[in-house]
Parts: sequence; C-alpha cells; structure tokens
Amino acid sequence: MNLKKILLFAIVLIVVVSGVIGWFAYRYIFMPNTNFNQESIHIYIKTDANFDDVLSQLKDSLNDAATFEFLAEKRKYASNVKPGHFVIEKGMSNLDIIRTLRSRNIPIQIRFNNQERIEDLAGHIATQIEADSVSLVFVMQNEAFLSKYELTPETALTLFIPNTYELYWNTSASAFVERMATEYERFWNETREQKAASINLTKTEVYNLASIVQKETAAIDERPRVAGVYLNRLKRGMLLQADPTVIFAVKKESNDFDKIIKRVLYKDLETDSPYNTYKYAGIPPGPIAMPDISSIDAVLNAEKHDYLYFVADTERLGYHKFSKTLAQHNVYRAQYIRWINAQRINR
Repeated sequence: MNLKKILLFAIVLIVVVSGVIGWFAYRYIFMPNTNFNQESIHIYIKTDANFDDVLSQLKDSLNDAATFEFLAEKRKYASNVKPGHFVIEKGMSNLDIIRTLRSRNIPIQIRFNNQERIEDLAGHIATQIEADSVSLVFVMQNEAFLSKYELTPETALTLFIPNTYELYWNTSASAFVERMATEYERFWNETREQKAASINLTKTEVYNLASIVQKETAAIDERPRVAGVYLNRLKRGMLLQADPTVIFAVKKESNDFDKIIKRVLYKDLETDSPYNTYKYAGIPPGPIAMPDISSIDAVLNAEKHDYLYFVADTERLGYHKFSKTLAQHNVYRAQYIRWINAQRINR
C-alpha cells in the first residue's frame, strides 16, 4: 500500500513538474510576447549592430524582454545578429520574432526625383537606406566607376533615373550605385538609344536637355513641345536662352543652392558660367536638375513644329505661349512682363 502511494505521488509529481516545465516552455517559446496596438512595427538593424542594439529597439515592444533574451541566447541568435529591415507583427511569440529577425529581411521601396545635385540625391537616399550621405557621395563621384559609363563627376547625376526601386534597407553605398547603374542600362534600351541618335544627341545630352525641359514646365503634356523648341534652336545654331539654366548658374557661382530666384534679372544673364545658355551655345555640360522620365522621353519624342520661342501664358498658368517669330514672341513677352510686374515679383 505504501508502494502504491509512493508511485501515485511520483506520478502526480511528474505530471506537475511536466506541467510546470511545459508552461514555462510555452511562455518562453510560444506565448504571444508583443505589447503594441498596431498591426506591426518595423525594425531596422544596422550592419555592425549587436544583440544589445536589437534588444534596445525591441524591449519597449515586448511584454517580457527577459524571456526573449533567454530564448535568443538558446537559439544562438544573440551571437549571430542579421542586419536589415524586419517587420514584427502583433501577437508574435519569441520564437516567431527570432525566426523573423534571422531570415526575413524585407525589401523596401525607395523613391527619388527632382534632386538638383549629387549631394542632394545622396542626402535624400541616406534617409531611406542604411548608407550615409558621405559614403554615397564618395561612390557617386568616383571617377573610375563613372568612366565605365562615359560619365564624369559633373555629369554623374545622369546615371540616376528617377523612379521607385525595391532593394534591401542595409544596401551599401557601392551596392546602391551599382544597382542604379544596372537600372540606367535597362532604361537606355535600344529604342531609346536609337531615338537619341536620331536627334544627334548622346544619352548625357538628352538627360541634360531634359533637365531644362523639366524646369521650364510642370505640365507633362507640354514637355514634348518645349523640347521641340530647344531642338529647333540647336539645329539652327541659336542659343538656347533658357532661364532655368541662368538660375542654376547663379546658384552654382555663389555656391548657394538654397537661394530662391523667381525672376531672372538682366544682370543674371551676364553670369559667366558654361551653364548660362544666354552666353554659351549648346547644351550645358551637366544637368541643372534631375528630370522625370516624362521629361527624358519628351526630348526623345519631341513634338515636330516650327516654334522657336515660348513664354509663360498668364491666362493659362502652368502653360506657355509659343511663337515662330521673334516679333510674335515679343508681344507675348510684353504681356508676361506686365503680369509679373503686377504680381510684384522682383526676385
């Protein structure tokens, strides 16, 4: 009888101990361990991060950081941290979180457009991926790399085609630029190259001219007509006389790209810069901004017409009035000057 009691007690003890162990195992491994209300949170782990860095990001989002730390040690994640962008979902267990951080680096969407300089582009990209702006500028202006694409630091911006791209957050500066070079080659397919050749422009010249078209008009449907004007002027050996190039030249000469210039003055036209198309013939040596794809394609598919001049249309803001003769242009120009004076736009 005593033996039966001992066996029963042993069995009960085993059941209880097993239950306790099972409960702790469930708590440490399978029990939901998130305490945020939203559906998910995003974690960004740097390339040189250690487990303490990960824990500092996660601890406020966990019900019990100690159990997560314990399991991370047991599963050897703590000594093998992976960099990247990870999404932790509401209700995840410690095991779910560790599996996510170990193997589910999720790509991000990066976007860029309308940057005036390489420095601006680098700063913009640095807000979206791990690489900092200094390392990005260094790679973006690397002459040995650029020479592979017949580019220079002055034309480096033309390597970057504005769009939305998917890549990993922990992409390095060099990997980012290499990816953009791949996108550049994909963009400049045989069709686009043939169109550039048909208007006697290189890819870089197309981009540079597109940057002027971009600055001249925000109306996408008008860009092919504006591009046609500039191509007509180039064919006739005329100066482009594009106000946006003067604005860029003034900013570049003063090294003040934050300067706001709403009106080009006569003194600005005397700025001695190869970007000033009132003084220097042809297309500027580099882009004055990053054009949209619509502006690049507007140059490649420019409207064929006889217009040589255009000026802002004060009756249809955002668009322009086009002229075939200087006499007609001067009439439209006088209308514009009266309007801009009435708006008291002096600079």
